[in-house]
Amino acid sequence: MKQLINSSGNIRQHLLAGLTYTYNDKLNWHAQTGIVTKKIIPNDKVVLISGGGCGHEPAHVGYIGENMLDCAVMGTIFEPPASSEILQAIEKTYNGHGTLLIIKNFEKDLARFLEAERLAKAKGMLISHVVVDDDCSIESGTFKKRRRGVAGTIFVHKILGAAASEGKTLDELQLLGENLIPMIKTLGVAFSPASPIGVIPQQYELAEDEMYFGIGIHGEPGYRIETMQSSERIAIELVNKLKQQYDRNELEKAAILVNGLGGIPLLELGIFMNDVQQLLDIEDIGISYKRMGNFLTAYNTDGLSLTLLAIQDEKWLDYLNIPTDAFGWK
Repeated sequence: MKQLINSSGNIRQHLLAGLTYTYNDKLNWHAQTGIVTKKIIPNDKVVLISGGGCGHEPAHVGYIGENMLDCAVMGTIFEPPASSEILQAIEKTYNGHGTLLIIKNFEKDLARFLEAERLAKAKGMLISHVVVDDDCSIESGTFKKRRRGVAGTIFVHKILGAAASEGKTLDELQLLGENLIPMIKTLGVAFSPASPIGVIPQQYELAEDEMYFGIGIHGEPGYRIETMQSSERIAIELVNKLKQQYDRNELEKAAILVNGLGGIPLLELGIFMNDVQQLLDIEDIGISYKRMGNFLTAYNTDGLSLTLLAIQDEKWLDYLNIPTDAFGWK
C-alpha cells in the first residue's frame, strides 16, 4: 500500500504543521509537542481538552473551535500523548474556571490522561474528566462488552463543548457527560484493515470477499467475520445490535452518526445512510439529528461505524445544533 509520508518518525510533526498552517486563523500549534489550542484561549468558561493518537483524523484537532474543544493533545500513530504533554496542555489553557478532560476508554489513554489530571490537581488546579465508552462490540470468546471509546466521542465533544460555552460549571459539565455517555452506542464494520504505518502492524487479515463486524479504531479485532454482504444487510446487523442496548422508551428521539473509517467512499456511506434511515423508520425511531462523513477514522480502514444517541433531554439536541467553526464538524 502506497503512503504519502516522508518518514514514519515525523508523522505527528508534519501532520500538525500542515493542519495548523491550513487553519492558522483558528488554531495554534505548540511546536515540537502534540498540543494544539484555539488561537485565543477563552478566559470565561471551563476549558475542554481531549486527544489521542494520530490516525483518527479529523479527530481530535478537527474539533477545536467555538462550542467544541479548546485544546487537543495528539500522540503518534495510534498512541496517546504522554502524560507530560497532557499536563502542559492543561497548564497552557488553564484559566481558573476549571478543565474537563474527555477521555476515550482505552488503557493507555486512561493511564496518561488520569496521571496528568492527578499532577494538575497536586498543583491546585480545578480539573475533572469523563470517559467515553460507546463501543458495543463484544469479545468473541467471553461475550464481554469491550466498551472502547470510538466515534460517539464526537457527540460528547459537541454537546459538552456547547454546554461549556453556555456557561455550565465544571461540576455541571461532568454530570452532563455522565448522563449523556450511557445513551451513546456505536458499532463498526471493516471490509479491509488499515495498512501498516510506522511501527503499527496489521492486526487481522480479511479475504477479498470478507468483512469483520465489531472492529476497533486501532485495528483491534471484532466479533465475527462473514462473507461480504449488501449495505442493507450490514445496516440490519448494526441497527439491531445497537437497538438492543436501549429500553424502548429511550429511543423516542435519537441522533445518528454514520462515520467513515478512512478508506470508504462517500458514495457508499450515502447508500448505507439510506438503508439505516429506512430501518429506523420501520422501527418508529424518530431521528431528530443526523450526520454522515469521516469524523473519527482508523487511518485508512475500509469500513464504517454507526453511532446512535438516545436523546433524553431537548437541550442535548439544542447543543448539537449550535454552530461551530471546528473544521472536522463541518
